[in-house]
Amino acid sequence: MLRNLLALRQIAQRTVSTTSRRHFENKVPEKQKLFQEDNGIPVHLKGGASDALLYRLTMALTLGGTAYAIYQLALASFPKKQN
Repeated sequence: MLRNLLALRQIAQRTVSTTSRRHFENKVPEKQKLFQEDNGIPVHLKGGASDALLYRLTMALTLGGTAYAIYQLALASFPKKQN
């Protein structure tokens, strides 16, 4: 029983380690430079082409949804005639 507990303790110590195995480059300073630069571009478009694409897709969905909602409201406001 004691042997199993010691083995479990050793495994637990190995898996929870404070040392990092992978070293990632810190990209925060370059992102800060990009987003804090005063170049007249709105902050939601400073990420590049993917941000512009997502912005345009969001605007198209918003306009399409608004048009569809207005259409449905107009359709519901005029009752169908009974034959």
